[in-house]
Amino acid sequence: MQNSARTTAPVHYRERLGPSLWILVSAAVAGPMAGLVLVPVDRTVSLVIGAVVAVLVVTALVLGAPVVSVDGTELRAGRAHIDARHLGAISVHTGDDARHARGAGLDPRSWHLLRGGIDGVVVVAVTDPDDPTPAWVVSSRTPERLAAALGRAQVSSRTPRR
Repeated sequence: MQNSARTTAPVHYRERLGPSLWILVSAAVAGPMAGLVLVPVDRTVSLVIGAVVAVLVVTALVLGAPVVSVDGTELRAGRAHIDARHLGAISVHTGDDARHARGAGLDPRSWHLLRGGIDGVVVVAVTDPDDPTPAWVVSSRTPERLAAALGRAQVSSRTPRR
């Protein structure tokens, strides 16, 4: 006998808000600067130390970048998370709208995960009456995909499970 209950596929979205190429190139310059300090001691040691420092700094920037994800019915942005049933209206901002959402239009009571060099911003209203945060403001390179995943997560969180 086949189960006729409607099943919904889990919602998945994941994006690492890594630094831009120019930030990585600028950070990699720290390696040669560290190596220059050791040139009077030994050139080989200074080259090795410079390369190691450059790799470590770039690796730390990439691995330390926050992750935005939607898994099932939960939004995670960095270390914070909220269930989709507590989320309201979703708005996507790009270009000048995004600059306004990150600047003059930013409510200081909102929870925000903003990164320079990432143009898109998604603003999600919080409907939980016990939460003092009126909205989440999250940077995204693909704000439309994030908003779509959040919309699917909201539908999944409101669909009764059988």
